[in-house]
Amino acid sequence: MRQLPFQYAFRNLGRNTLRLVVSLVGTALVVLLVLASGGFVRGMQTTLAPGESLHENAILLGVGSEESVERSQIDASAAGVVAASVPGIKQRDGVLYASPEIHAALPIREDTASTEDRIAVLRGVRPVALLVHPEVEIVEGRAPRSGQDELMVGSLASVRLGLPDERLAIGRALRFDDRDWVIVGRFSAPDTVMDAEIWLPLTDLQIATNREATLSCVVVTLEDARFADIDTFAKSRLDLEIAAIRESEYYASIAEFYAPIRVMIVVTAVLIASGGILGGLNTMYAAFASRVREIGMLQALGYTRPAIVLSLAEESVFASMCGALIGLTLGIALLDGLAVRFSMGAFALALDPPVVLLAIAGGLLVGLVGALPPAVRCLRLPIPEALKSH
Repeated sequence: MRQLPFQYAFRNLGRNTLRLVVSLVGTALVVLLVLASGGFVRGMQTTLAPGESLHENAILLGVGSEESVERSQIDASAAGVVAASVPGIKQRDGVLYASPEIHAALPIREDTASTEDRIAVLRGVRPVALLVHPEVEIVEGRAPRSGQDELMVGSLASVRLGLPDERLAIGRALRFDDRDWVIVGRFSAPDTVMDAEIWLPLTDLQIATNREATLSCVVVTLEDARFADIDTFAKSRLDLEIAAIRESEYYASIAEFYAPIRVMIVVTAVLIASGGILGGLNTMYAAFASRVREIGMLQALGYTRPAIVLSLAEESVFASMCGALIGLTLGIALLDGLAVRFSMGAFALALDPPVVLLAIAGGLLVGLVGALPPAVRCLRLPIPEALKSH
């Protein structure tokens, strides 16, 4: 089959500047949409997916609260009891990796003059929490000290609160429980829900929430012990009214809860992308309708219909891939790492290789679907009729 040179398809792109611009913009918008929806889904999955260290952790929380640690209440003595009763919990230099914690969502204000309450996710911890949660790294300042009304904030806490990031700089203050709490540190916990939390000493949060005798949970890191040992302990101590769950399973259940939201995002993206593809199809129909005589002439010169279809597809795909590159450039510049707030905190859009490949495939689909149907329709005309068309 004698094929048309690629230069022919390339030079045809400049014949109609408006059509080229519409094709580029349409494909770029489709690619941006795919990047946004894919980055949203991947970002949420990554944040709620268990990391490698989480597989070593187990959570002890109140019976009936396995789906929400914030609703859980267990006796404050549970941390010491489990540490003394279950051998095989990780230990270094005499420190047991057992972290008693309080998780609370409380209204917080910027300062005394502010009247707007913002819901913040607070976690009361002891220093051992930094060992149990190795994802957390203090990147600026220091850890808060007990009894000093101090706290430290995650790198996405400003997104969760809807405040500028500079408003949570070290030395600034946040107000709750009728007093100001000074920010003395900032930490980072990438791809975890902790990245949007505010941490403060456990005893301080116990006093602020009037929970001196209870905790939300105890998180332990297993070494020689197995999860079955922790589970057996929880079931045997009926007086404590606690249940054991792997930390990985806890976050997996939360991810499952948000599955309908992810499906809705994907369906919306598919519908809008379909509209973009149909718009491109109409554009190509209009463009090829004015080129019927040209297509007829190519057939008269001896080029076969498959060769002509291939040339038109090359033209359309080249234009669409140029638009896809524009969309990818804009998407990576504007969307990569963009933080999104949700009920548990915040997460960053993740434009990883699978999402980028999906966006490129979307741009390729726009080019193919936009070129093949109108090209086949134009080629159905007999050559004499095509040469007489206007």
